Amino acid sequence: MNIDQLHNALQHEVKARPYFLRLELLELTTSLLKARLVVTPQLFVQIYRNDRFDTTNLALIYDGQRLYARDQLDGRWHRHPVEAPERHDHGDEGQRAVSLHEFLNEVEDILAARGLP
Repeated sequence: MNIDQLHNALQHEVKARPYFLRLELLELTTSLLKARLVVTPQLFVQIYRNDRFDTTNLALIYDGQRLYARDQLDGRWHRHPVEAPERHDHGDEGQRAVSLHEFLNEVEDILAARGLP
């Protein structure tokens, strides 16, 4: 997923998922995207993509702490599981590439399980 594809996906997802209050585009260049999909001021999905280094970071943040994340570094994926977000899961599930849509589906499951809005 490159910058243009991710930017388009963000615009689609913020419209398709009514619990997002807004899309905050923090930085957008030809090779870099930083954004937030805001649920509440304390709860948001942070998105980072750098095409130059083939890096993607998708993270669910609550009260300034990462609850869950999936990262792609130099083309290789890992995840930070919800049970231990400080850990790196390099197993089969952790290495699986995900789209923004898939990640947001995972986020919805986590929010529902924790009773968060």
